[in-house]
Parts: sequence; structure tokens; C-alpha cells
Amino acid sequence: MSADWSWLFLDAHGNPMQGEGLATAGFPTQSDAESYLGESWRELLAAGVEAVTLRQNDSVVYGPMSLRAAE
Repeated sequence: MSADWSWLFLDAHGNPMQGEGLATAGFPTQSDAESYLGESWRELLAAGVEAVTLRQNDSVVYGPMSLRAAE
């Protein structure tokens, strides 16, 4: 099974982020990718990630989406 789904992690300026603790491997399904985000968003926010974009292969599915609660 291929890992076609991935998250692009963005900092406060909208720049792509990479590094320790950020999932660089893809996910086999959209549901798996979204489950990961649901379980990990607090840790991602603590690591400096402000927003995420979901991609399938090289296409944007949705995003950027803020990790902060709406005020």
C-alpha cells in the first residue's frame, strides 16, 4: 500500500517546517493522516507548527489550517 497522504507543516510565517517530531512519512489513507493530526496537534503546536496543509501526492487537499482554537 502506498503512502500518498502527507501533512505540510507551516510556521507562524507560513514557511514549511521539517525536523524532529514532525511526521515526514506519508499515510496510506486520508483517514490515517487525519487521525494522526487529531492525536498529535498539541505536540505539533508545542514544536512551533502553527498550521498544516493536507496533501495527496503533490496536490493540496485542504489547508492551510490553523492548529490554534478559533477565538
